[in-house]
Amino acid sequence: MSGQVPTVAVVGFPNVGKSTLVNRLVGGREAVTDSEPGVTRDRKRLACEWNGVAFELVDTGGIDLEDEAELSRDIQRQARLGIAEADAVMLVVDARAALRAGDAELARTLRGGGPPVLVVANKVDRVADSHLTAEFNKLGLGEPIPVSATHGLGTGDLLDRIVETLGDRPEQAPLDDATRVAVIGRPNVGKSSLVNAFVGDERVIVSDRAGTTRDAIDTELEVEGRRVILVDTAGLRRRSKMAGSIDFYAQLRSQRAVERADVALVVCDATEGITSEDLRVAELAMKAGCATLLAMNKWDESRTDIDEARAKVTRKSRLRPTVVTVSALRGRNVGTLLPRTLELADRAAERIPTPALNRFVADVVAKTPPPARRGKRLRLYYSAQVGEKPPRVAIQVNDRRLITREWAYHLENRMRETYGLEGVPLIIDFVPHSGRRGAPKPDENN
Repeated sequence: MSGQVPTVAVVGFPNVGKSTLVNRLVGGREAVTDSEPGVTRDRKRLACEWNGVAFELVDTGGIDLEDEAELSRDIQRQARLGIAEADAVMLVVDARAALRAGDAELARTLRGGGPPVLVVANKVDRVADSHLTAEFNKLGLGEPIPVSATHGLGTGDLLDRIVETLGDRPEQAPLDDATRVAVIGRPNVGKSSLVNAFVGDERVIVSDRAGTTRDAIDTELEVEGRRVILVDTAGLRRRSKMAGSIDFYAQLRSQRAVERADVALVVCDATEGITSEDLRVAELAMKAGCATLLAMNKWDESRTDIDEARAKVTRKSRLRPTVVTVSALRGRNVGTLLPRTLELADRAAERIPTPALNRFVADVVAKTPPPARRGKRLRLYYSAQVGEKPPRVAIQVNDRRLITREWAYHLENRMRETYGLEGVPLIIDFVPHSGRRGAPKPDENN
């Protein structure tokens, strides 16, 4: 699916400024950056455009071929996959550090055939420092391009060279809007393993070490003829435990991914049951207006009672999300999980016909009338859905002060049951009766 636009893999030794350069070229702060080496681990695709030409930059982890550590090997494998899929490669080097053995080893790999390579000499912060790039001609990959990712020097020339290297390509037909599914949860519950199981490939690094994923990694695939973007995210934990750290900023990206998603797939560790932290993550998704499904991963290793887990979620979560079991390792229920997620996204986008909604409200009132307050009883006149994704319903009433929290929750729960909105944020606005029939306008204070 990502082949709709050309891709440019950004590779290099650790801490040469690849992610900073990617952020500069795309005009944002999408890639996690820090002075600590090895921050980027997975392949992260980011859309870029220059002079009307669209392409994707694939940010990769730093490649140190001498590092034998398991995580380093995983990062290298992800980078090689990015190179294999790319239409061009940017080899980023640190001009201030001069030519290093690691740069030469990586250049030898890239000279072995494959996509065209641009050598980008980063950290040339002044025009007077351009002579620092001369040494990199020894790499045998052409004239180095001096840039400063921090200050933007030379990035326009670099983008010109990228577009020139990609060449003329036929214009691609626009793709339909994709359904975005954010895979979220506590650290080390198996989010990345589940994404890889969906894709059928090692799209993201999986490790027993908590906190391996730091970026929000988009993966495009097709499910039952529909375009889906899976977003693997960093594990969510309380911010107070990591303020100012790399993980803190990685979590901010995770939360932004949830805000952009249609559905949040909250992954829980079935061996631990549904924890208060799992419910907190689900609550975060609900507050972002995201439909939510709870997936108990590692079910093949669990002794948890599923009925007890579902009852706990019903008691503790106002959203009442559906709880399903899955094993990313064994493949159990993996094939049915994404279709269920898409079904939930569809329900969050549906509109309830106004006549049906008014009949539903009348039936609820007839079976369970609102309690009287101060000798007066709440009267409901007219209902209409005024928004979707998430659904928003406005109901005209005689006096909002007569509404009790308990009866409002009762109406909300009956609406979830009737229209299959378990796990879907639902907003009900009670607005003063205007004296005439028509679609009521929601009160933003409710």
